[in-house]
Amino acid sequence: MVATPKWRFAYNLNTLVILIGFAGGVAAWGATWERLSANQEVHASSIDRLDKRLTAAEVSLRQLDKHELRISAVEKQAAEAATSMKAVENTLNSLSIDTRVMREILQRIEASQRDGAQLGQ
Repeated sequence: MVATPKWRFAYNLNTLVILIGFAGGVAAWGATWERLSANQEVHASSIDRLDKRLTAAEVSLRQLDKHELRISAVEKQAAEAATSMKAVENTLNSLSIDTRVMREILQRIEASQRDGAQLGQ
């Protein structure tokens, strides 16, 4: 008869290395998870801060766009006013010339009436 082997408890170096490596891996995974979670909160607050800064920058940009539109409208109005003033100036010049011509005509009429009145006396 063959005797059944007896179970004996012995430390196997390979098993110990694997178990310590597995425990170290679990600990490293836990530390990594903790750092990741902590950094997510920091990054979320950074994203919120950047979002607020971007919103403020967009508001400033809209104001600049409004000012640019207003400035361009004022420039357009100034150009139209200058054009209108030139038209008024041209009209006044032509009226001045017409007035001079009318004055010369009236002076000639008056002169001819005086000459005619002097001839009739």
